Amino acid sequence: MRMVDGKLQLFDIKGTNSTWQKEVIGGITTFFAMSYIIITNPGILTNSGMPWGAVFIATIISSIIGTLIMGLFADVPYAQAPGMGLNAFFTYTVCGALGFSWQEALTMVFVCGIINILITVTKVRKMIIKAIPQSLQSAISGGIGLFIAYLGFLNIGFITFSSGVPAMSSGTALWSSPAIIVFLIGLVVCIVLNVLKVKGAMIISIIATTLIGLIPFDGHTQVTAISELSVGSAQYGYMDGFIEAFKQLPETFGVIFTGKGFGSLFNDGVKAITAIITIFSFSLSDTFDTLGTFIGTGRKSGIFSDEDLRSLETSKGFHSKMDKALFSDSVATSIGAIFGTSNTTTFVESASGIGAGARTGLASCVTALCFLLSLFFAGPISAVPSAATAPVLVVVGCMMASNFTDIHWGKLEEAIPAFFATAFMAFCYSISYGIAMGFISYCIIDIAMYCKDLIVYKNKNKKGALETSIEDSGEALVKPKLHISVILAVATFLFLLNFILLATPLMNK
Repeated sequence: MRMVDGKLQLFDIKGTNSTWQKEVIGGITTFFAMSYIIITNPGILTNSGMPWGAVFIATIISSIIGTLIMGLFADVPYAQAPGMGLNAFFTYTVCGALGFSWQEALTMVFVCGIINILITVTKVRKMIIKAIPQSLQSAISGGIGLFIAYLGFLNIGFITFSSGVPAMSSGTALWSSPAIIVFLIGLVVCIVLNVLKVKGAMIISIIATTLIGLIPFDGHTQVTAISELSVGSAQYGYMDGFIEAFKQLPETFGVIFTGKGFGSLFNDGVKAITAIITIFSFSLSDTFDTLGTFIGTGRKSGIFSDEDLRSLETSKGFHSKMDKALFSDSVATSIGAIFGTSNTTTFVESASGIGAGARTGLASCVTALCFLLSLFFAGPISAVPSAATAPVLVVVGCMMASNFTDIHWGKLEEAIPAFFATAFMAFCYSISYGIAMGFISYCIIDIAMYCKDLIVYKNKNKKGALETSIEDSGEALVKPKLHISVILAVATFLFLLNFILLATPLMNK
């Protein structure tokens, strides 16, 4: 809450030059852009042995709580839900390759959340943000734009790997796919509406494309189809199915505090070491995914103003929006683990709502309300096809590409880390991997340039000139310095350590 014109207000809508209409539309847009997680997350986690209904309910509840905390506490338009990539790591690596039970894996997620809370409270996260060079921050922003555009193309199958390399669908594969046809029509609609600056362009595009998806382009298949979701033996959409889902929730809720959770995870030496490495990987990926999302979407849009960023550096406690947003994200992970789902994190798809005009926590509250309604209307909501939301992701990605103009591409020492951060972020399908490659390449280049400058300095200064500077041909020769902060060096080391540990026999047994 804050004082605005002498009145106590929960959301600073006026101060951000927004309107309640933009916030509502932005919140709805974000929800539909990420609503696929409602069905996708249970589908992935059930492969670890978890009950579908319990994960379905846990996914929605953790999304509601996490998003409400982000909106009411931090007053920013970001939504939270169990993250893609992290849920696959949970199922196929932790439970599959490493052999942990899903109860033990949930316990690791809970510990990861506690660690993230601690590094947020102790200002480590904000120190990381301050340590990132400006050129890399711009690269992260533009890279996330490329990432979410790539996400849109992949989700709809416009880019496939059927030929062994990523390639655009063409010929028969293109024109025989109703989903791709609907996507292309929706993309044109979304582009035209945004270029003409139509209010509510994003949500109008989603609705229009969903309706277009009702047309059977191949004569019998509709892209938009009202589906019913199976929960146990009952069909979701009926009250008995809804009750059946809730009956399964006790199987996951609080299981981390039982003998199958903490009681089992650390009772064996080798297992405990592997668990610690896994928790480290969870935490590192979660932390930098979130930081990348905030840096990439929040700075140029004005969500995190210059004043707020100065407050981040100088204030104590949780006075800045960034402080509060980072804390909200950390808390949500542990809450999700208690209910029974993998890491809850800030969704990069929030950029779609921001692109639609959302600037305050009101948008997050609207998104949370949509998640609440999805408990009862999951069938109709799941009918909104990815062909309708993918165009929004592509167009928002185009908007975010403007951040690349802040990078000096003519300076190779700046261009290479920026390119690596951008390219690896999209092509590795991971924000944290992109940041890792940006950090590593930046440090390598800076160390190389420092060594070169130091050799030159010593050669010109070996006759006993001043230690820090000498006159050389009328110019002051300054002793070179590394431009790598301690925090950036530590973060880079941790990324390298993570990659090494993931490649060890212990993690690939």
